Amino acid sequence: MSTSEEILDLQNALATARTQLKHAAQSDERLAAHKAVLTAERALAAARNEPHAVPMGFLLPWDTGAPLPHLLQNDDRTFLVFVLADIGRNSDGSYASVRRPDDANSVNVAIVEFKPCLCTKMGTPNDEVLHGHPLHGKGLESYCAMRVLNSAWIKELQAINSVHSRYSPESWGDLSHFIFGFHDCTFECVAESFVVEPRTATIPDVLAEICNELCK
Repeated sequence: MSTSEEILDLQNALATARTQLKHAAQSDERLAAHKAVLTAERALAAARNEPHAVPMGFLLPWDTGAPLPHLLQNDDRTFLVFVLADIGRNSDGSYASVRRPDDANSVNVAIVEFKPCLCTKMGTPNDEVLHGHPLHGKGLESYCAMRVLNSAWIKELQAINSVHSRYSPESWGDLSHFIFGFHDCTFECVAESFVVEPRTATIPDVLAEICNELCK
């Protein structure tokens, strides 16, 4: 447990980082200052034992303009599908393609299966109001796959399930709260782990294949 003096130092470090971000002029300076703010936010939240979001090192960045995320699930399996960034079109990966889910052209997609998945939610906030999310100011980033440490959502679900006659607190120790922030929505789930498969195919073909898997 952090001491009051340590927490005060972390608060001061966060305030300094935010001031530097406010006065950063160049894009590279702003990027470095923004990362410093996120690092300081996470350090302070961890010291206070508060929920906070940390990057997972997800190696497949998605398209920032039209990722077209699709959530397909039943009570046994959960899949998240989205279009990957086409880094080759723009050196900074910021190119925003215009596409539709029924496009007949193949695209690079990620198929993420969460194993096992306890609960999901997908919808608001989009990237324009992500600062309204409860984890804003606690390390949350846009367009980034993140894990929530000390998750309030997991604690809420655990409390609900604690009324079961065979409830075991130990069984909750392997669960993680994941967040994927897209352009028009945010996906969150509680699961033990996930596997990722990159694929080049049309979106309808990928969705049809997953639907067949869910029907088995």
